[in-house]
Amino acid sequence: MRTGQDYLASLDDDREIYVDGERVRDLANHPGFAPIANTIAELFDLAADPATKMTFTAPETGAQANRVYGVPRSREDLTAYREAAETWARHTHGWVGRSPDHVGAFLAGFAAHPEAFSAGERDFSANVLAYHKKLLNESRYVSYAIIPPQVSRATTAHAWDGDFVQVGVVEEREDGIVVRGAQMLATGGPVADDILVSCIKPLTENDRDFALSFVVPVGADGRKFYCRRPYAPAASSGYDYPLTTRYDETDALLVFDDVFIPWESVFVFRDVVGLRRQFFDTGAHLFGNWQAQIRFAVKLQFIAGLARKVAAVNGVDKFPGVVEKLGELASLAAMVESGVLAAEYTAQPDDSGLWLPGKRAVYGAMGLQAEIYPRALAILRDLVGGGVLQVPSSVEDMRNPQTRADIDRYVFSPNAPAGERVKLFKLAWDATGSEFGGRHHQYEMFYAGAPFVVKGYAFRNYGFEGPVSDVEAFLAGYDES
Repeated sequence: MRTGQDYLASLDDDREIYVDGERVRDLANHPGFAPIANTIAELFDLAADPATKMTFTAPETGAQANRVYGVPRSREDLTAYREAAETWARHTHGWVGRSPDHVGAFLAGFAAHPEAFSAGERDFSANVLAYHKKLLNESRYVSYAIIPPQVSRATTAHAWDGDFVQVGVVEEREDGIVVRGAQMLATGGPVADDILVSCIKPLTENDRDFALSFVVPVGADGRKFYCRRPYAPAASSGYDYPLTTRYDETDALLVFDDVFIPWESVFVFRDVVGLRRQFFDTGAHLFGNWQAQIRFAVKLQFIAGLARKVAAVNGVDKFPGVVEKLGELASLAAMVESGVLAAEYTAQPDDSGLWLPGKRAVYGAMGLQAEIYPRALAILRDLVGGGVLQVPSSVEDMRNPQTRADIDRYVFSPNAPAGERVKLFKLAWDATGSEFGGRHHQYEMFYAGAPFVVKGYAFRNYGFEGPVSDVEAFLAGYDES
């Protein structure tokens, strides 16, 4: 099993990461990337610890592997997967959205249905199976970039000005392909091992050059990451920004300057139908988004706990209006958690023996994520009120004896001394009002795509046939007479 130290050592390669016009060196020690890298390292150490029960013997390799990369072949496997994903999610309290188990679930879905990758003009099924074995053996951290740059939402890549804005194939060789262009949004990509590059946006037959799916090492020549500004370096301390300084996974635009991809790393090639097939005919999209809901449920539980703690410290947790708000927040959190468990309860094996969570529950919960998260934050904001604006400028005000006396006297609650109150409200601010908190607000709203896309998943997978049949049978039971 891979350890955290193994993972951190792997970051010492020639990857091209750019921030503020400068190339970043030594990611494991860089203030913008070391915090999230250390958090990912902790996840690998957790998985390697026998006490967490996150390992299993992978039938594909006969060796021990991390359960989050496995293909669930029974209901018991599915439950064990959920417990493993929860172990990681609870370590980060749900604040790391692209932990290695997310894309790992997609790749497990791919491997369960290799035939989906042999239905085009070329057979790439062996590549998918070989890469999944590599994932099991090496516990690789894979992120993905599967959204085209936001050049135009009204057209697709073939109609854009300029050649190969979206990543596409510019040359086909005997030993592989050469790709050029960009793709977003590689969350966590700078500190990953590999990137799965593909396109989940529907394309047309005129976009065949862009209908690709492949994996590429983060350190491949000619591949660049242009990162949004990391928030951790501006955070004054872990006390002042406890979330920012641990869980800021940098989002990045991924650019390819004529990068060579060997055929063994290619999953889909100039196959528009194959793009959709890899996600939706394999169960990958469903399985990967169940992992996302497991993580989201843990995050909402954390926010609910934070709100409850704030109400108690403020001494308002018995007020009927506050109880109502906490009850609403509890309902939101419980609804997502119930969706996760309902998906497990209604799981069924598909024709390959892959046990998949229930579609209705997964996509139903997912369809409301863009509304649930902003509402949860609004409730927390309401409960903290001006308290998050009254906190000292930094932990230095707590350390200086000349300022600490005033803070102890004026910034306290009957249920909490100043140190406890300030620490709590610093956390609340980082969750709601900091750059990190604002990024998470936007992130959760568009986690699985635009709301109309996500609700479309819910619409197509609800199973309206039964309810419509009930209505029609009822209507047929009476007439005008």
